[in-house]
Amino acid sequence: MYPPHRGMRPHGPYSRIILGMSTTNQLPTDLPPQREVYTISRLNREARALLEGRFPLIWIEGEVSNFARPGSGHWYFTLKDAQAQVRCAMFRQNNMRLKFLPQDGMHVLARARVSIYEGRGEFQLIVEHAEPAGEGLLRMQFEQLKRKLAAEGLFEESHKQPLPPHPRTVGVITSPTGAAIRDILSVLRRRAPQLEVIIYPVPVQGAAAAPQIAAMIGSADARQECDVFLLARGGGSLEDLWPFNEEVVARAIHACRTPIVSGVGHEIDFTIADFVADVRAPTPSASAELVSPDRRELLTQLRGLESRLVQLAGALLARQRERMAWLSRRLVHPGRRLQELAQRLDDVYARMGSAVHTLIHRRQVELVRLSARLSALSPAQRLMYLRGQLAQWRLRLVQTMRDRLHQEAARLQPATRALHAVSPLATLERGYAILTDAQAQILREAGTARIGDRVAARLARGRLHCTVEEVVIEDRSAATTPERDA
Repeated sequence: MYPPHRGMRPHGPYSRIILGMSTTNQLPTDLPPQREVYTISRLNREARALLEGRFPLIWIEGEVSNFARPGSGHWYFTLKDAQAQVRCAMFRQNNMRLKFLPQDGMHVLARARVSIYEGRGEFQLIVEHAEPAGEGLLRMQFEQLKRKLAAEGLFEESHKQPLPPHPRTVGVITSPTGAAIRDILSVLRRRAPQLEVIIYPVPVQGAAAAPQIAAMIGSADARQECDVFLLARGGGSLEDLWPFNEEVVARAIHACRTPIVSGVGHEIDFTIADFVADVRAPTPSASAELVSPDRRELLTQLRGLESRLVQLAGALLARQRERMAWLSRRLVHPGRRLQELAQRLDDVYARMGSAVHTLIHRRQVELVRLSARLSALSPAQRLMYLRGQLAQWRLRLVQTMRDRLHQEAARLQPATRALHAVSPLATLERGYAILTDAQAQILREAGTARIGDRVAARLARGRLHCTVEEVVIEDRSAATTPERDA
């Protein structure tokens, strides 16, 4: 909205420099020479210098509106109160240091320089620092604490306890003199006069209220004399309701073992206690209605249950009567029943006897058939048959062996005669002998023996052990010379 002023520097409140003007804007030549004419730029520049030199850095408070963030990173907005407004600019090098983002409707406290935007001759403030002010600061603290507790899980639905459907004792943690306690007691007296109410007095406004509220919640929970607690306060500004936005109260509610209903402020008011409590009520009166069953509704429910019980009982009695009548019709005299059972017993006994005789006959026939099969497969007859077979095979084997022996004997006699003809034994029968040396080697030549050697002579019948006394080597082609023992 308001672009920053660049490239122009003031020359002091008493500068007399006149910038060059276009020919179309030149003054008429007939003007008196002593008249000094300002250009718009000079006027705005000198007015800016006067303002910036006259006002030091100032603190100003107002409500933010028309907030804009162009791509340059600078901020342009308007600060206003009930009667007036002023345009503001905050350059990027300054707004980068802020820990919050201004929004329309937020109250801020700004440190700024008074200046003029020369380009349009508009009065403006150059903001160097800003911080939330009044309710805006409280709103920022509220959001920061809300985010912190939500991250820790204090708002989780799994931790919230259900309210007792029919409590007997209700504890009210509030100011004993405020309008909230009167509204709560009025609602409880009207809806459930049978309830017992215990009031735990605490301050509900001021800097010391939050610690006392937290301490009272812990003390009342430790006494365990109530079925449910009402944490209540009437409406007011954000500052008035601030004790219920304190962290110490939120943690006390979260640690409480007794269900708590938060009824703080009006319907549009929300506090940290509302998020942590087991149930949030829009007003103190609504919190009393949540924990108190309406007497008229209970009576209506009881009448409905009574009517339903009467109908169910009547229907049950009618069904039992019908069943009794049906059973009465089915009921038979015991004597008659015994006669029927005796007749059935006789019939069954007769059928059983016939079935037994039939079964015995069937088993006898089966026994005869199995005996015949067993006789046919008796081992004694099989053994007799095998013994006959064995005797026959024995006779045939003996006859076959005799025939084979005769055949082989007939074949052996010629072979025996031929073998005897060429056998050395036949030669020995004719008077020859077989000589062997000490190593049982046959001596075929006289030269293989020496005088004094022991030799054995095998005859046709028996052996002779001899000593060589003379070796005669015969040569058929030359005369032999006997070798005698020296």
